[in-house]
Amino acid sequence: MTAPSQEQRLTTGLLPQAEARLGNYLADLAHLVAIDSGSYSPEGVNRMADWTQERLLRLGFDVERLAPAPTHGHPVGDVVIGRKRGDLPVTHGGRRVLLVAHLDTVFEDGTAAERPFTLDGRMALGPGVSDDKGGLLAGLTALEILHETGSRKYAELVFLATPDEEIGSPASRPATEAAACGAHFALALECARENGDLVIARKGIADFRVTVTGRAAHAGIEPERGANAALAAAHLVVALQSLNGHWDDVTVNVGVVRAGTRANIVCPEAELRVEVRSATAAGIGAARSAIEAAAARPVVPGTTAVVEQLDLCPPMEDTPASRRMLDRARMIATELGVSLGAAATGGVGDANFIAGIGIPTLDGLGPVGGADHTPQEWLDTSTVPVRVALLASLIAGLGDSRAR
Repeated sequence: MTAPSQEQRLTTGLLPQAEARLGNYLADLAHLVAIDSGSYSPEGVNRMADWTQERLLRLGFDVERLAPAPTHGHPVGDVVIGRKRGDLPVTHGGRRVLLVAHLDTVFEDGTAAERPFTLDGRMALGPGVSDDKGGLLAGLTALEILHETGSRKYAELVFLATPDEEIGSPASRPATEAAACGAHFALALECARENGDLVIARKGIADFRVTVTGRAAHAGIEPERGANAALAAAHLVVALQSLNGHWDDVTVNVGVVRAGTRANIVCPEAELRVEVRSATAAGIGAARSAIEAAAARPVVPGTTAVVEQLDLCPPMEDTPASRRMLDRARMIATELGVSLGAAATGGVGDANFIAGIGIPTLDGLGPVGGADHTPQEWLDTSTVPVRVALLASLIAGLGDSRAR
């Protein structure tokens, strides 16, 4: 029989340590869930940031706090960035591994008191228990295990916690992209899918505004002198919706239509808001070209249409590099006695921005949870030890390129 490798011995040795920490994990999770930390509640988010900062300092990280400028008039909490240098320089095979989680939830102040943390058998319930307090805590617990075992075979570990992921990270995105620069791998700590799958890909989103300009006229006396922008916009809605099905994994949705001010005026201006989602940057580019082409061919004489891209969240693409990370995670899972699948999702997160600058990224590395953003949100606490051990082993393995 072949003797187990050093890496296999590390992996199987991590599980008892993760199991021994389950009680502390649940106590910490109860504490975090009791903090109202909605995206627009900077005081609560900063209580989460304080707790995270203190935990990172205990683990030997240097910690930086950034206060992003308000976005759209709404202040948000701080970004927390922890860095810890290892003993294996990049020149000797060490790698920089980035972990990312978020501090905010979708829930209003008062929700924590209305729905306090509870345990129902193996299920933990409460606002943010899965998204993302359970994942944030899993990452910190994995780092704690590596710290206490003296594992330092990496160039650098970076732990990033953002304050506004649930509203699209408008304030923290620059800090996220800056923190990701120079990383070799990124592990996003959103909780696993309900069936235990990791996330190998997330669709990107592009938002567009199409402004249609016509010509006003009296609708009763001389309508022929007008050019009806509302009618032109209606034709565009049909044309843009018909783009669905032209490409795999690309969706186009006209979600908002605005036109006109009075019924007795031929409508001089209309506006469409359009969302495109795609699993690839190429798909978003193809859809944009098609939207621009449709806008350049107005059906109503005398009207014109202009397309503006308002925002772009890049896709987290399923790449060969991320597949190699998944293969490693699956190997570790097998050593821990579990099987591991992978899923693609249409939802976006901070992992999109990291993958968008070219960093191989794997998401869904927290424990198994579900019903996010609802009063029924849950976390399966029986999955915590295995997921923490998997995460700790994955961090250690990715940090040392000689282990592959």
